[in-house]
Amino acid sequence: MKPKRTILCVDDDEHSLSIRKVMLETRGYRVLTCSDPDRAIEFIRCGGIDLLLTDLMMPKMNGVQLIDQVKAISPHTPALLFSGSVSACTEDHLADCWLPKGEFAPMELLERVRVLLIRKRGPKRYAIPRQLAS
Repeated sequence: MKPKRTILCVDDDEHSLSIRKVMLETRGYRVLTCSDPDRAIEFIRCGGIDLLLTDLMMPKMNGVQLIDQVKAISPHTPALLFSGSVSACTEDHLADCWLPKGEFAPMELLERVRVLLIRKRGPKRYAIPRQLAS
């Protein structure tokens, strides 16, 4: 059995967090949620996060700033940025993917998550038999 991938979802809207959590858990992902970006950074520092999903507009720290800090700690952790208030992010950001919240189907989000996790893992490596390796 392959290990579950861990996704950290950050959003100040608790309702959106719970919907996203259920949707991702039913697809077999382990999901951590938080509404405080500072707490999200603590999760990243502890390790084990395979993907970050974050809202753009949040109090205290926006999603772009959160992703900048996450990439400084864990540069290979993919990040997906979304927003319900703007249809395109004009601010420079390090997000690997952008989605306008509410304008995409749940299947599109799941596909983006799948692709980002595959990209993080890299291509499958097949073992070379010892006879051929020598």
